[in-house]
Amino acid sequence: MALTLVSSNKCAGGFQKVFEHESTELKCKMKFAVYLPPKAETDKCAVMYWLSGLTCTEQNFITKAGSQLGAAEHGIIIVAPDTSPRGCNIEGEDESWDFGTGAGFYVNATQDPWKTNYRMYAYVTEELPKLINANFPTDPEKMSISGHSMGGHGALICALKNPGKYKAVSAFAPICNPMQCPWGQKAFSGYLGPDRSTWEAYDATVLAASYSGPQLDILIDQGRDDQFLSASQLLPDNLIAVCSEKKIPVVFRLQPGYDHSYFFIYSFMNDHIKHHAKYLNA
Repeated sequence: MALTLVSSNKCAGGFQKVFEHESTELKCKMKFAVYLPPKAETDKCAVMYWLSGLTCTEQNFITKAGSQLGAAEHGIIIVAPDTSPRGCNIEGEDESWDFGTGAGFYVNATQDPWKTNYRMYAYVTEELPKLINANFPTDPEKMSISGHSMGGHGALICALKNPGKYKAVSAFAPICNPMQCPWGQKAFSGYLGPDRSTWEAYDATVLAASYSGPQLDILIDQGRDDQFLSASQLLPDNLIAVCSEKKIPVVFRLQPGYDHSYFFIYSFMNDHIKHHAKYLNA
């Protein structure tokens, strides 16, 4: 598939680029950001995928998270897609900030009118990696995934649903148990319909309970002063309880004073890149 270059900026010795393409899964034009570290000029690199949260585009992460220095140091390509299809002219797609545009929730929708375009799970796990591996100097065997909030949920489910596909997974303030929180219930009702049993395929806490695959070391950072933690949207304790029961290694760090913003992500981004590098560059 043809890629159109939207922007390119030298950054940390490499290049931060944004491309646009016609997505076969989402049936619309999509943008994604890709950071190419200096290593990419001469060698194949591992790839970390970053999934952003509600209301975000591909821009938020590349302008706010400060990931490029760490990616340059460890020779990792970072790919950051958009968070939903865009401009599909679906009735209601722009009505609320937590459903529709900017809120794809990394599921494959099964309900009308969303099911044709809202296939972010397939886009992130299948279409995008094929596109990246065909167009950039990647090592296709070495990929990992991370994300924030709705994107932290996305990263966790992608890793748990595809044992061995991702060498590492991490998340900032992820929605850990969407079936039990208002954001998840709204999104899943709309995209997946009223049958709650179909929601289980996209809930990290449920997926962790039945995970059997190569050991997955999970790193989660959570701000203690995150308003969405206190509003019971994130529910990390539910996931941690299941992981400890299943002996899935989780490093969960509750960070005092930090909120849900990119200021929080920026503060611990380097730790996450190191976590990914440990497994990607092994």
